[in-house]
Amino acid sequence: MTETVSRPTLEAVAARAGVSRATASRVVNGGDGVREPLVERVRRAVEELGYVPNQAARSLVTKRHDAVAVVIAEPETRVFADPFFALQLRGISKELTAHDSQLVLLLTEGRADHARVGRYLAGGHVDGALVFSLHLDDPLPGLIRTAGVPVVFGGRPGWSEGVLPGGPGSARAEGLPGSAPAVYVDSDNRGGARTAVRHLAGLGRTRIAHITGALDQTSAVDRLDGFRDVLPDTDPRLIAEGDFTPAGGERAMRELLDRCPGIDAVFAASDLTAAGALRVLRERGRRVPQDVAVIGFDDMLPVAEQTDPPLTTIRQDIEEMGGLMARLLLSTLDRRPGADAPAVPASVVTPTTLVRRASA
Repeated sequence: MTETVSRPTLEAVAARAGVSRATASRVVNGGDGVREPLVERVRRAVEELGYVPNQAARSLVTKRHDAVAVVIAEPETRVFADPFFALQLRGISKELTAHDSQLVLLLTEGRADHARVGRYLAGGHVDGALVFSLHLDDPLPGLIRTAGVPVVFGGRPGWSEGVLPGGPGSARAEGLPGSAPAVYVDSDNRGGARTAVRHLAGLGRTRIAHITGALDQTSAVDRLDGFRDVLPDTDPRLIAEGDFTPAGGERAMRELLDRCPGIDAVFAASDLTAAGALRVLRERGRRVPQDVAVIGFDDMLPVAEQTDPPLTTIRQDIEEMGGLMARLLLSTLDRRPGADAPAVPASVVTPTTLVRRASA
């Protein structure tokens, strides 16, 4: 016969601490106005009894759910295959765990999922949202703003300055209030691209190609702009669009070699793209770096150190960027209306550095 063990109650905590139930509740649920000696007695009773607060009751007092939604605007097949997302999630998870907050992962397989995510956020299940891998026509920012939850973006949103990037004919971002600028964490994509291309040019390479990321994402646009900053007169045939995946890198590398067989260097917009490009160069009998030098972007060690040859790349601290996103959001949540509230967090752009290995 199995014996049922009852969980300790708040009444038991109050009795052990020698205080009223109301006082014990204020301490356990983060309320104010309790003298420090009583706070210590209640905390000691909680520890001795192994009391676990009721989250619903706690939320009524604190107006917090101690949960944050992490919204990735990609299908799960992409998220779980790309180590970029694992690194960013690890940084976010570490920070949230340190603040006793739960991570709720939301992915979008298609347009129907956007509405689902919007409904979930509007339902009051989480305190805020961390959103990354947005695409320029993505309705998620508008849905999130409509839901009214605090949000920090991973990467500069395309509408952060009022107009979606992409040149003439770009659509204006609709439904997003211009009075509240987006808060985001990004790396110096444009500066990192300039560093990569200058390094290739410094090696004496004169036919430098670029495999872009998906150009409906601002990181890819910024890296393309950085390439053009250094080589403004590049033959358009030396630029091929990829999608931040190995398959996209393979496809784009074949296009480049077919169009311009004399290529002697490639700057790829991600390490995964570069890995795909390296496979095609081997298939075509091109030696790296003797015939073609290759540089990637990310410095994801499971990729960059395992390519053949190991990949020279532009490093961005992906895990730290995830942690920064979480810290900015938690800072926003800790603001209290009225006196002594910290300033609204500003967006952060983290530096990039060149990591030299054997490919360039």
